Amino acid sequence: MNDLTRGERLQIMLTPQELEALDDWRFQKRMPSRAAAVRELLKRGLVAEGFDLAEGGAKSQDFGVTGGSSSRPIRDRREKDGG
Repeated sequence: MNDLTRGERLQIMLTPQELEALDDWRFQKRMPSRAAAVRELLKRGLVAEGFDLAEGGAKSQDFGVTGGSSSRPIRDRREKDGG
């Protein structure tokens, strides 16, 4: 997905120490922007907490709440693992 297809804007406030940590990580990983670094850290954090990301090509109907969907994506690995 490129930046032109992102429709939602999320504004956050950081302390000077958080911003310094973000920038240090960003430069160490050679990320192109703060936004890209935040997206990557968010993705890593969700995966570390057991949440899977949607696979490419998934449709909104695949994420139904009422069981009428064609498939049931695992949103939380703890559900799958029984824990």
